[in-house]
Amino acid sequence: TMMMRSMRFATTYICCWFASVSAFAPPSSPAKLPGFTPQTTSCTRRRPIIILQGHIVEGLVEFDTVAREWRCKYEDDAGLISLQIALESVLDDIKEVDGVKGIERIVCGDCLDFKVVTSLEENKFAAWEEIGFDPEESFLEFLEDIDGISLIETQTYTKMPV
Repeated sequence: TMMMRSMRFATTYICCWFASVSAFAPPSSPAKLPGFTPQTTSCTRRRPIIILQGHIVEGLVEFDTVAREWRCKYEDDAGLISLQIALESVLDDIKEVDGVKGIERIVCGDCLDFKVVTSLEENKFAAWEEIGFDPEESFLEFLEDIDGISLIETQTYTKMPV
């Protein structure tokens, strides 16, 4: 009904306002409640996200997939070719990770970005995290040895079709 949509909009607006205001506050510890697990990423905003069984905000922001992204910048075609070779060297190992839903390679020729996104079922991600996202370490070491590769980073985030 119209009333429900208005209430949902108001609730969303208020939550977004509080989130934007709190973005300027120093990072704090998440609430210590049963069933909550703090998650952090390697992005510049290092604020813990409180996650409860596939929800970031209970009832509003749900997800069924957790993804790990490996990314870097390259300078030229030779670097891009080397990045593709590096990916192919670990691709079979990534495919063997329990719970893998998909692996995507993203290349932006304008920004000179190279990204590999591995998506896992939400309930399988923690096990992969416990073993250091294998073969992440060997892949990132390979990238460090390629001339012209910079800004090597990783990030974990959630995904959900909408």
